[in-house]
Amino acid sequence: MARPPVAKLMDYGKFKYESAVKARESRKNQTQTVVKEIKLRPKIDPHDYGTKKGHVERFLKQGHKVKVTIMFRGREMAHTELGRRLLERLATDLVEIAQVDSPARQDGRNMITVFSPRKTQGAPKGAPPAAGRAAPPAAGRAPVSTP
Repeated sequence: MARPPVAKLMDYGKFKYESAVKARESRKNQTQTVVKEIKLRPKIDPHDYGTKKGHVERFLKQGHKVKVTIMFRGREMAHTELGRRLLERLATDLVEIAQVDSPARQDGRNMITVFSPRKTQGAPKGAPPAAGRAAPPAAGRAPVSTP
């Protein structure tokens, strides 16, 4: 509110460049969540179940969320507990690598649940912890001790 009014002169190209840099920095810190979908039927064969479970595990290890849909047809709608049992079995099989975001819910002729990867995925099971490992000895040399 100065008298007389003061105007600031600026380089418009520089202003656009700086705003683009800020936008790029803010996008860098964001993560895209991808939801993959697997469709099952209540009367699935054990081998087919294993294959579908493998796909779900692969998606979860890649860091994606997985939406599992059980599709009911015809008289299968009278036995929705079979689909619920199948989703519970999948949840117990994946308890080490996944957590249930939304529990099984009926949506028309489909039953849906969403799994997301667990945040605390440490080192592989067979590897010793990183802090407990010692550096390998130098090849061909005896340890040097100082008096």
